[in-house]
Amino acid sequence: MSPLVLTGAGVSIEDVVAAARNACKVEVMPAVLEKLDKARQVLDAAAAGGQQIYGLNRGLGANLVTAVEGDASAFQRQLIEGRSAAVGEALPVPAVRAAMFARLAMLAAGGSGLSPRVFTALVEALNAGVHPVMPSLGSIGAGDLLLMAAIARVLIGDGEAEYQGRRMPAAKALMMARLAPVALSPKDGLSLINASAVSTGNGALALADALSALDQQQQAGALTMEGIGANRTILDPRQHQARPGACQQLAAKALRDLLARDEAPAPTTIQDPLSIRCMPSIHGALIQAIDHARLAVEIELNAAADNPLVLAEDELVMSTGNFHTASLSLAFETLGLAIAQCAAASAARFVQLTGSTRHGLPKYLSPVGGASAGFVPLQKTVTAILAAIRHKANPVMLDFLPVSEGVEDHATQTPLAVAKCAEMIVLWRRLIAFELMAAAQAVDLREGTTLAPATGAIHAAVRSHVATLKEDRPLGIDAEALYAALVSGIWQGPPATG
Repeated sequence: MSPLVLTGAGVSIEDVVAAARNACKVEVMPAVLEKLDKARQVLDAAAAGGQQIYGLNRGLGANLVTAVEGDASAFQRQLIEGRSAAVGEALPVPAVRAAMFARLAMLAAGGSGLSPRVFTALVEALNAGVHPVMPSLGSIGAGDLLLMAAIARVLIGDGEAEYQGRRMPAAKALMMARLAPVALSPKDGLSLINASAVSTGNGALALADALSALDQQQQAGALTMEGIGANRTILDPRQHQARPGACQQLAAKALRDLLARDEAPAPTTIQDPLSIRCMPSIHGALIQAIDHARLAVEIELNAAADNPLVLAEDELVMSTGNFHTASLSLAFETLGLAIAQCAAASAARFVQLTGSTRHGLPKYLSPVGGASAGFVPLQKTVTAILAAIRHKANPVMLDFLPVSEGVEDHATQTPLAVAKCAEMIVLWRRLIAFELMAAAQAVDLREGTTLAPATGAIHAAVRSHVATLKEDRPLGIDAEALYAALVSGIWQGPPATG
C-alpha cells in the first residue's frame, strides 16, 4: 500500500480512512517541516519581543490574563496534565488513529508554531501503531482539548496507550516501539491539543460509511422497485430536469442504471406510494448533505485552525476563533436529518412489501399463506430501529453551558453531532438489510419477473447470505447475517452511485 504523503494541502476523507482503518503509513514532504520550522522561529521571536501569547506566556481560558512564570516548557506539561479531564469508554483504535492523522494534516498546513521534532514524534507514533487510550466524553466542540490531551500525554511518555493489541503505560509502549518521549517547547502542548481533530477525523470515517450505505440503499430501492412492480416513469430524466431538486438527477440516474435493460416491464400501478415514487428526491437530498459534510470536513483537514495562529510569511502571531466548528456541527446535524429521512422511506417500503397485497404479492411475503407470519413480525423491529434513528436525529449543537467563568460562552457540540450521526448510519444500514431481504423475497414470489443485470446481481448477493423464505423461521438471524455482509465489505452488489 502506497504511503500517505503530507504536503500541507489536499487531504481527503479517503486519506483519513486509509490511515485510520488500513494503517497506511504517513510520510512528510520536506517543505512541511521547513514551514513548521519557519513558524516556530516567528513564534519564538514574538515571545522574545514581549508579545503576550495565549498558551505560551499567558494562561488558558479564564486564566488568560495570568502570566506564566518560570519554565515555559514545564507549563506545557502542566497545561496537558491539567486538561486531561475526559472520561468514559475509550474510543476504538480506528477513531484514535483518525484523530491523530487529522491533527497531523492540520498541523502540516502550518500556523501552529509546533516544534518540527514534536510533529515528527506524532508521525512516528502513528506509523508505529502507538495509540493513546482516549476517553470519549469531554469535548463540547470548542476544540477537542480534553480528548486530544490523551495524544499529547502519550508523546511525552505519560498516560496509557494501546500497542500491538495490549493496553499499557505509554512509556512502555513507546519503548517497545523503539520511540522516545518528546520534550515540549513553549506552546507545543497547546498546539497538540487545541484542535477539533477528533471531530474532524471521525467525521471523515462517518462520511465514508454514509457513502457506502448510500450505494447499498440505492441497490435496495432498485430491488424493491423490481419486486413491487413499480412504475418506472418516476426515473424519467425529463421529470428531474423539470424540478432539478438537490442532486435528485444523480439519484434518479443511479436508479435508472441499476434497472437498465433492453425492455422495461409494464408497471403494475399508475403511481406508487411516496416512499417509492419520491426516492430520487429523498436520495438526492442525502447526496447533497453528504457533499456538504465532505466539504466541511475537508476544509478542517487542510486548515490552519490554531489559536494562537502563527502567520509565518507575515511574521505575526494572533488570537483566533478558527478552532470553533459551528459549520462542521451544522453539516452533521443536517446529514443526520437526511439519513433519517432516507431511513424512514426505507422502513416505509419494507412495510409496503410485507403488509399489503395490492401489488399482487402474497400476504406478508409468505409463500404458504394461512396462519404463517412471514415477514410481518419484522415490521416491529423495523419500527423500533426507525424510532432510535429519529431520536438521534434531534439536534444537539445548541446544548451547551457557558464555562470557564463565561470566557467560553459558546460551543458547537461537534463531537456529539458526529457521533450520533455515525450511530444513525449503523442503524440505517440495518434497515437497508431488511429492505433487501423483503425485496428479494418479493422478486422470488412475483411470477414472470426477469431482473435487470444489475438488480439480478443484487438479488444474487442477497441470496448468497439469506435463503428464500419457504416457511416461517427466525428471520432476525438472517437480517444479522445480511447486515454483517453490508458492513464488512464482502457485499458484492454493483455500485449504485457514480
